[in-house]
Amino acid sequence: MIDALAASPPKPSGVIRRADYRAPDWLVSDIALDFDLDPAATQVRATLIVTRNGAHDAPLRLDGDGLTPLSVKVDGIDTPYTMEGGTLVIAVPGDAHEIETRVEIAPAANTQLMGLYASGGNLCTQCEAEGFRRITFFPDRPDVLSKYRVRMTADKARFPVLLANGDPIASGDAADGRHWAEWHDPFPKPSYLFALVAGDLAANTATFTTMSGRQVTLGIWVREKDLPKTDHALHALKLSMAWDEQVYGREYDLDVFNIVAVDDFNFGAMENKGLNIFNSRYILADPDTATDYDYDAVAAVVAHEYFHNWSGNRVTCRDWFQLSLKEGFTVYRDQGFSADQGSAAVKRIEDVRGLRAAQFPEDAGPLAHPVRPDEYVEISNFYTATIYNKGAEVIRMMATILGPQKFRAGTDRYFDRFDGTAATCEDFVACMEEASGVDLTQFRLWYSQAGTPRVTASLEHEAGSGRARLDLRQSVPPTPGQPNKAPMVLPLRIKLFGAETAQPIAEEQLVLLSDGDAQLTFDGVTERPVLSINRGFSAPVIVDTNRSVADLAFLSAHDDDPFARYEAMQQLMLDTLVAAVTHGRADHASVIEAVANTLADPALDRAFVAEAVLLPSDSFIGDQLPVVDPEAIFQKREALRRDLGKALEPQWREAYEAARANRFEYSPAGKGARRLKSVSLGYVIASGAADGADLAFAQFDAADNMTDRQGGLTALVNSESDKRHAALDIFYNRYADNALVLDKWFQTQALATRDDTAAAVEALASHPDFTLANPNRARALVGAFAVNQRAFHSGEGRGYRFVADQLIALDQLNPQTAAKLVPPLGRWKRFDAARAARMRSELERILATPGLSKDMTEQVSKSLEG
Repeated sequence: MIDALAASPPKPSGVIRRADYRAPDWLVSDIALDFDLDPAATQVRATLIVTRNGAHDAPLRLDGDGLTPLSVKVDGIDTPYTMEGGTLVIAVPGDAHEIETRVEIAPAANTQLMGLYASGGNLCTQCEAEGFRRITFFPDRPDVLSKYRVRMTADKARFPVLLANGDPIASGDAADGRHWAEWHDPFPKPSYLFALVAGDLAANTATFTTMSGRQVTLGIWVREKDLPKTDHALHALKLSMAWDEQVYGREYDLDVFNIVAVDDFNFGAMENKGLNIFNSRYILADPDTATDYDYDAVAAVVAHEYFHNWSGNRVTCRDWFQLSLKEGFTVYRDQGFSADQGSAAVKRIEDVRGLRAAQFPEDAGPLAHPVRPDEYVEISNFYTATIYNKGAEVIRMMATILGPQKFRAGTDRYFDRFDGTAATCEDFVACMEEASGVDLTQFRLWYSQAGTPRVTASLEHEAGSGRARLDLRQSVPPTPGQPNKAPMVLPLRIKLFGAETAQPIAEEQLVLLSDGDAQLTFDGVTERPVLSINRGFSAPVIVDTNRSVADLAFLSAHDDDPFARYEAMQQLMLDTLVAAVTHGRADHASVIEAVANTLADPALDRAFVAEAVLLPSDSFIGDQLPVVDPEAIFQKREALRRDLGKALEPQWREAYEAARANRFEYSPAGKGARRLKSVSLGYVIASGAADGADLAFAQFDAADNMTDRQGGLTALVNSESDKRHAALDIFYNRYADNALVLDKWFQTQALATRDDTAAAVEALASHPDFTLANPNRARALVGAFAVNQRAFHSGEGRGYRFVADQLIALDQLNPQTAAKLVPPLGRWKRFDAARAARMRSELERILATPGLSKDMTEQVSKSLEG
């Protein structure tokens, strides 16, 4: 019915297909770049040493975007050329030449934040995936690896610091108050890893001694006033360097390692060789301005970008279809690092929650694509949860199947064999096979098939025979372009517990489900067994079981795998809420009892308890339903929160008071106490307690850290208390000059579940501090509102119109950021006919906008196809 609302939209042109890959016609062994830096008009001279690759007579084609050549020379002689779109084409007769081009660019006018651009008075670059072609003409593809030498000249007073990839080799003063610096990167790299920064910056420095005894100078460069907020990032960098040596045997290879924080950035950070450029939100942290989540994110992103030095830089991608080769593998590595720094169980819960919130809906929607895509129009649209998060789960499954020793042998072989080259996902899997002797032929389907597999597990017990039988069945749903799927290899960690004794019936086993269905038999089962399955979330699948409410409650109290224990509680809550939405009511008693038992268990750490007792999100509940009813989901979830709050109010208050005197300390225990404190506060307020708002405001007002302050603010903003206005004003006035904290102010209001959230967000879009030009601010308001299931889908399309208006405006400034905010509108098929029609209408309005970018055209077209 919904499919017939309108005709299918036209498909965007310019599709690039993996099957069409061919090696580059020309290679560039060396490139020398000479920048005369100025925000309004920067001149770039590039000198390339090119060689013909193979027996052919193809001309030299150099990619460009928005560039006009001022001069083109071949072997020092002015040479004729042609332009094909943005591409510079030169007919060269020989097999090796020196090519020199000069262009002029305007960094201050670059609102796309790709290439060389201005941010906060500084100049910086972002070249992944195809930003280098906005700086100079070059074969801008990841399989052209070159050695870079860079010279920068700039006004010394305005840009006293000049940084680039590699190591510094010379610097000095020039005429007219200018100065220069030269850097050299001895390691061949693709153009997407090029980086340059010029600005008025100060550095927090340290040294690190590698395992072979080399001393590396570390620097984190920020505005001088932000230096006190960089200690945590610097400490995380040193921990990351040591961890990569210990766990993967990978040592850093340059004499310096620099990180620069910038305010305007499309991504979280970028792993440019020796000069990582970061979004400020992933560098700056102190107790007053950063939450525990921010602290954890800083450490994780610093680790992620550092780990790329090997999994992405020393070994890079052959083409952009192999993006998960570096990103999925490096996410897996940074997840391991973070797990080792604190609670591994809580880290796994957080990672899976993120996967389910972002990647599972992506896999179930119009933008579903394999971990290794087959085609794209705009590569920036494929920096997705599938590439990163599902890609990490694919690596994790390989590590699970092979075991730690064989997996490490496989990574050693991969790094050693492909060092200094551009590799493929197939190369990685082949190294795993060779090092382990394990056949991964069928496992490769994880790279080529989209969709989240679904596993049905049914456990039956024949009491008289002492035998239990587990029936497993898998299916992979159809996704756009892939209607029929083959069975996948699913590594499922399984264990049985006795319902009477609460003891394991047998040791955990790893089951590799590779067929459509399978049966497992367990002998010597003398009591009713309870199934614990997909322990540790060993496979990124959806599991349906015949476990009863009593079984889930039992596992939530007795399972010895922390993730499985958490999962049982979440499934118990989810089943209750789905039943309430579907049938209008549900019994809350089992959930209340299970939560009470968890709160009372002294053996559990507070961080785990806080995660376990949180209800599933509105959007995750919606994912379980054939048609999403946002208001019904919200009301039923609130009813369960209210009953949990009322029934367990003494326990919530006890948990709250136990953490109330907690002073800030960034440690697993400190983080756990603060997390449970705010969760408990939320339940006290949900109970309807007369003093709930007073408690929240007191926490907000007296907090010595941002975690507690924002926890109090969030509770107030979601309440009906007039104290929320005072709290918002106090927060704004205190942090009006801190852009990162103001992002929290915007985001907290955009995520509010109040009836008037849509109106409040529309008003905030006219606030003097709101701007679409800064990606962080756009994401904080527009992006946050679009994932607020209740508010976004209320008001007969009011939220849809608002988001569409913002995306149309943002596309004119920054297509890459705009395109990443399309998916909430693209899930129109999951909703009732009226909402679906309104959402689709807004997508059609976006697509009809004159001058719409390639980024947006691809995302919106695919979303309309559904």
